[in-house]
Amino acid sequence: MSTAGFAPQAAGATGAGQHTASAPAIVIVGAGPAGLMAAEILAAAGLRVRVFDRMPSPARKFLMAGRGGLNLTHSEPLSVFLTRYGPMGSPVPAFVESFPPDALRNWAAGLGQRTFVGSSGRVFPEAFKASPLLRAWLQRLSGLGVELHLRQRWLGWTETNELLFEDTVSGRRHQIQAVATILALGGASWPRLGSDGAWIEILTRAGCPVTPLGPFNAGALVTWSRHLIDRFAGTPLKRISLTCDGRTVRGEAVITRSGLEGGCVYAMNDAIREQFLNAESGRVELFLDLRPDLDLQQLTEKLNARRNRQSIATFLRRQAGLSPAAIALAREPDGTLPATAAGLAAHLKAIRLEVTGLSALDRAISTSGGLAWSALDNTLMLRNRPGTFCAGEMLDWYAPTGGYLLQGVFASAVVVARNVMAWLHRDTSQLGESLTNEIT
Repeated sequence: MSTAGFAPQAAGATGAGQHTASAPAIVIVGAGPAGLMAAEILAAAGLRVRVFDRMPSPARKFLMAGRGGLNLTHSEPLSVFLTRYGPMGSPVPAFVESFPPDALRNWAAGLGQRTFVGSSGRVFPEAFKASPLLRAWLQRLSGLGVELHLRQRWLGWTETNELLFEDTVSGRRHQIQAVATILALGGASWPRLGSDGAWIEILTRAGCPVTPLGPFNAGALVTWSRHLIDRFAGTPLKRISLTCDGRTVRGEAVITRSGLEGGCVYAMNDAIREQFLNAESGRVELFLDLRPDLDLQQLTEKLNARRNRQSIATFLRRQAGLSPAAIALAREPDGTLPATAAGLAAHLKAIRLEVTGLSALDRAISTSGGLAWSALDNTLMLRNRPGTFCAGEMLDWYAPTGGYLLQGVFASAVVVARNVMAWLHRDTSQLGESLTNEIT
């Protein structure tokens, strides 16, 4: 069994991070941020922790998320921050309140990875990437005696309630006893990085209700002309806004071959999903404003200028400040534009896009749906399997990008680790102390 990346403490040692190799272990299935955070808290309390993951290395999606800059959390007021989580009634805001953004930033600083607030209010490590933080984190976990077992696929439970694993290299199956188990198996987006949703069948078979998984923080599917695809796929649209069902979000997006992606689109996912639930035609309208910084009258005045012999593209670039990609999109699908300044301004501020869906689950940044809250008690323990707790993205919640996802994942892991320790001590006065509401 592989334990690459960690050096277990020597047998016979005692104290935090020092225990005998034969000591009863807490088993964590999943070596993403939730699993590793729970492992750190438990190991720091002197408990033996074994982490199992089917991938050859830990936290692969975490590393991928940090390639363009690891957005750990957000700096906005906590009262606003807590409104970012869905669906309505989810206990995740209570988790975040118990382990808020400042606590996450202090944790990162303790690993030598100080953070800063970007111009958008998002919080990043000064190194900007995930890899330095992960390296420091793995070193800390190694020093605490956490044992990491890689290339180990979880298959469920045996008839005697032991955890069943399969070595993905040799195919050998083996059983593991645990004094407590934490499942931190993620959603089903980017399955090649580890979270493939295989746990759904296992837990459903065990009688645990699961809300169907769907794409979240996903691109919007829009049918473009061949001209737009060939010339501008991959081109960003900066300083725009999108409106759906009366809700408007400002930001940036990227034209793709299949539609639009980017933070502005991801922030509208919830509204788009709700519209699809209520739409009879299977299509949803999204309105794109190419100049949200100008009101209709201001833009009309700019477009009232004499065009002379300029091409329409040159005129729009000079008078409206539009990029070539924005101009091409404004001319979808047949290349025509309104003839009057007032009509053209109104069009540029509310370009109608017909959205036919969200991009596929395996291309989404995260997922909606997951293990239903009704499957868990108020300590995040499975009601029908005492001693088995769950954390992270596999639970039924969602959040937009901007630091809210990782904050929610880390916070749920902190809560579940505290509750595991309380359960092991059977001190019911401490169970769920970090929650403010009973999960129903």
